[in-house]
Amino acid sequence: MALTKLIDICSKIGSGATPKGGKEAYCEKGISLVRSQNILDFSFSCDGLAHITEEQAEKLSNVELKENDVLLNITGDSVARACTMDAQYLPARVNQHVAIIRGNADKVLNSFLLYFLQWRKGFLLQLASAGATRNALTKGMIEQLEIDLPPLEQQERVVSILNALQAKMKNNQQINDNLYEMVNTYYTSLFKNAGYEITTVGSYAKRIYSGGTPTTSNAAYWDGPFSWFSSGETRNHFVISTEKAITQAGIDNSSTKLAKKHDIVMASAGQGFTRGQTSMLLLNTYVNQSVIVIHAERNVLPYLFWNLTNRYNELRAISDSSSIRGSLTTKMISAFKIPLADEESLQAFTDFAWSIIPQIENNLLENECLAVMRDSLLPKLMSGEIDVSSIQL
Repeated sequence: MALTKLIDICSKIGSGATPKGGKEAYCEKGISLVRSQNILDFSFSCDGLAHITEEQAEKLSNVELKENDVLLNITGDSVARACTMDAQYLPARVNQHVAIIRGNADKVLNSFLLYFLQWRKGFLLQLASAGATRNALTKGMIEQLEIDLPPLEQQERVVSILNALQAKMKNNQQINDNLYEMVNTYYTSLFKNAGYEITTVGSYAKRIYSGGTPTTSNAAYWDGPFSWFSSGETRNHFVISTEKAITQAGIDNSSTKLAKKHDIVMASAGQGFTRGQTSMLLLNTYVNQSVIVIHAERNVLPYLFWNLTNRYNELRAISDSSSIRGSLTTKMISAFKIPLADEESLQAFTDFAWSIIPQIENNLLENECLAVMRDSLLPKLMSGEIDVSSIQL
């Protein structure tokens, strides 16, 4: 097969803009504005999805999204993350940090383009970091990417294999979302309308602290054996793995601190809607300075966790009113008011929550294994090393 440039097989490659006024111009409902935080590898996240008016959207009509358009992050720390557009969030536009890549239907499947970009992610990261102070992919770089393009029927076979793995992972995540909501419903029935005395998070916690970041310019501190967690990863209620890892030297030469499995972690700062997001760790990991760790006894951890995840807006409100930069501090969280649960209700909720959390963990572990399988198959399928001609469509 001859190499083909993306510009020759795509009907659309381009990014958008942020409406005048920045985030202050966003509205509660309206046309979706897709930003880099909505683009995860292989999946679209609605967390922090912004909205703009029809008038603002009209000015961005050249970057109107269609179902299954490929979305590629082109700037910043999340550069080269890619997914396809979820139809339920249409109509939508993209801002200047996200590129739309739309294939010509008679030449290439959008899903095949997505898997191609994921396969070449290492190359894209190198390309983005070359000769620039900030990681960035330009329209020209994307247009000139070369792909070994098989016939559409072969593309469909490759996509069917990888999509089956993605569908199983998505199903597991949906099960976990339902399990979380089931526990949340029980929490609400026990505690939401009860007339409890008021205490503080600090009275329940054994320790509340934050971490630090090893110098990013020192390669000796990174890609080691120790997980390292940053505030942006609080987008998930439960955390089974981290995006980055550090070395012992990175630990020794920074203020990062270790958080333990089942500790509660909260984003104290971060872009967009990150600040105030709360997660439970399902691994031991070091944390950065924009993460607050709440370490408590096992018998109160679920109560604290579900209480704080339900009070996202309150947490953002106290940070906005108490800090110029709008960040949360360990002192604020320690003093954050919380109902003093009665022992009987607390025990009942704790027992129920701990019966569910291991199920959530098992589903996440299965997804980790499926992701490893996907990532090992991806280069073999995309390069043609695995013959897919016998697969029935």
